[in-house]
Amino acid sequence: MASIIVMTGKQQGEYYPLGRRTNVIGRDEALPIQILDERVSRKHVKIRFDPEKESFHAVDMNSKHGVYINGEKISGAAKLADDDLITIGSTSLLFTSKDFNDRENALSHYKKVGERIRGTLLD
Repeated sequence: MASIIVMTGKQQGEYYPLGRRTNVIGRDEALPIQILDERVSRKHVKIRFDPEKESFHAVDMNSKHGVYINGEKISGAAKLADDDLITIGSTSLLFTSKDFNDRENALSHYKKVGERIRGTLLD
């Protein structure tokens, strides 16, 4: 269905399958997707699935530092596309429309996307 992969931060490389339910991401330990980052609000961003449109949306939950999708700050809901980079606090999350059978497949995708994102150094 879709997944979130932590690209940077203390939990780099972790992945979370989203399913069709609404997922709240934040610092609160009661959340299914807890991010250990002091710049992340207790309830920072909501990822919800729209069954009518078969799409996912990110919603800022009035976080202190905001939610950025591919470097652009969002207000309200923003539709997510495959390989969008969501930044909350000092942590980057990769949204992918792919669902993985296991951690190894998720990490393989994470490495491929990480190589594309990383810039080329010129002498």
